[in-house]
Amino acid sequence: MTQAPLVSVVIPNYNGSPTLDETLRSVRAQSHEALEILVVDDGSTDESAALVERHAVQDPRVRLIRQANAGVAAARNTGWREARSDFIAFVDSDDLWTTDKIALQLERMLAEDEPGLVYPGYTMIDTDSNVLFPVPSPGHEGWVLDKLIRKNFIGNGSAVLVRRWVLERTNGFESALHRAGAQGCEDMLFYCRAAEHCQFGAVPGCLVGYRVLPDNMSSDGRRMLESWLMVLEEIGSRNPDKRQGLEEGFRDFAVWTANRTLSQRQWRILRRLVFHLVRRRPAIAIRLIMLELPKATLASAWRWVRDGIRDRGRRMAAPPPPRLHFLESVD
Repeated sequence: MTQAPLVSVVIPNYNGSPTLDETLRSVRAQSHEALEILVVDDGSTDESAALVERHAVQDPRVRLIRQANAGVAAARNTGWREARSDFIAFVDSDDLWTTDKIALQLERMLAEDEPGLVYPGYTMIDTDSNVLFPVPSPGHEGWVLDKLIRKNFIGNGSAVLVRRWVLERTNGFESALHRAGAQGCEDMLFYCRAAEHCQFGAVPGCLVGYRVLPDNMSSDGRRMLESWLMVLEEIGSRNPDKRQGLEEGFRDFAVWTANRTLSQRQWRILRRLVFHLVRRRPAIAIRLIMLELPKATLASAWRWVRDGIRDRGRRMAAPPPPRLHFLESVD
């Protein structure tokens, strides 16, 4: 019988003890059992290390690696450089996987066209791992850089299975974003770098539970915009013919970020975001102020009225069914 290929799973962790246990259990439950599971503790001050060591006692595939705090990119790089496999997957310490995630991705990666990176769709989940809504994979395959620079269609850092040679050729994840105080788009930058060198493959289905938390790095709109601009500058410097696409992608991301901040009524963050755009991309700031934000305000007001009417109707009707836990939703 042919031995199943080893897959290395890298879990960067910083003070992730509230969710890390569930993440580890979802990784250990993979139907593809030939795994090494590397948890890179990035200078945590909570009980994360002890939690990982308890898992390691139960499962010899789990290994703890410690380092001084240097950010998520550095932690991921430490992990894949320590890994023994030519197939490497990443999952953040607050996200979850369905049991067949690695098996389906590996099958796609070993197909005849041999993509260098494979990704699925994902499901947004809340603090308690309940399903919010699915985000299906768009199915973009092959040479995808033109599509990727307009939108990060992979959507999170817990989705990809990648070949080691792609990480080596791109030098992995960029720690300079963290050092510049512009962390947030490390995933996007790596995916763009990878797309310059290899073809992508897609797997149908939402195989990742991507957790939405109040203190998620992606919730800081101003920092995310600055991070995106660093992606734009690097990729644009090597691909001047794609500069327009990169600028359009940044514009759409800025509008989306401002609309999300408005919908959450985070007025101070929205003000900082707009002022930042005035300095960095004044044309986009003018468009936001004159067009996008008024339109979004009207839409938000309508949703508030509509949801109020709907909630009143629900209170008068039968109680809603219990929310579905992500790992239960795949049974």
